[in-house]
Amino acid sequence: MPSSLPVVPEIDEQLASRVAEHLAIIESRLRESVATSDDMARWTARHLMDAGGKRVRPMLVLLAASLGEIDRESVLDAAVLVELTHLASLYHDDVMDSAPTRRGADSAHSLWGNNVAILTGDFLFARASGLSAKIGVEAVHLHSETFERLCLGQLHETVGPSDDEDPFEHYISVLADKTASLLALAGELGALLSGAPAGTDDVMRRYGEKVGVAFQLADDVLDLGSDAATSGKTPGIDLREGVPTMPTLLVRRRAAQTGDAQSVEIVARLDGDLTEDKVLDELVTMLREDPALEETRELAARTADEAVEILGELPAGAVRDALTEFTRSLVQRRR
Repeated sequence: MPSSLPVVPEIDEQLASRVAEHLAIIESRLRESVATSDDMARWTARHLMDAGGKRVRPMLVLLAASLGEIDRESVLDAAVLVELTHLASLYHDDVMDSAPTRRGADSAHSLWGNNVAILTGDFLFARASGLSAKIGVEAVHLHSETFERLCLGQLHETVGPSDDEDPFEHYISVLADKTASLLALAGELGALLSGAPAGTDDVMRRYGEKVGVAFQLADDVLDLGSDAATSGKTPGIDLREGVPTMPTLLVRRRAAQTGDAQSVEIVARLDGDLTEDKVLDELVTMLREDPALEETRELAARTADEAVEILGELPAGAVRDALTEFTRSLVQRRR
């Protein structure tokens, strides 16, 4: 099991206590949800769950549900549903990205091979689908739409932008599908299933879309700016696999527009052979010192501000304050 439960943002004491209590229940139910008599799946399905995690998506379900009745059974099911879906996507992502580690532990495909990792992700998706069916038809519909977007986001990231497509717009659309869609689902289900006032689910869906993009932009910074011991991931792994990130897109644009030597050198390294750790480490160091990293950090902060503006449509009070703090914690994190 993880060494500790996720840290609840510094918010109203009564609300924080209630959210923490429900997170503990969700943690237990996550393990129950993947229980199986199959000897192999029993271990593979729990691998990333046991490695821990921030449980960002369940926390957003609970914060949104605090605008209604957080104690409803369907709210707890929704929180487990979104985290299972997220975990399932990680098994697939690590195969696609050839990531050697995840959350400080060996990735599933490193331990058992690509086929086992992919099938384990499918197993978790199946369990998540069972939960959506338990909640009801609307949850099935919303979950299936989100699952579709997760797949399309990965597909579009893999294929890349077309010749007539702006690479920055393409990248933001990938972030919206791969990351923001599930946060949007978390916010929408939390509000919808808790019986929050009419229209709250729409506000939380739009908020989730915006904060999800900010969250992933902050992750782009972490991918370069932190070490494996802090983030649980190998720094620069996206570079090795040729996966675009906002910092690399900014450097490429600068190199094309200005032709300055430093930018051109970074682009040459990005397009070169990065299989050796020493070569990758040198590139990571260059990007850490490049202005693109700070530009990405600023873009993440501006996007978070836009998410907070959407929260302004909610009634003033402890829940809105908590969601605002939640937003800041996502973009200012160090892991």
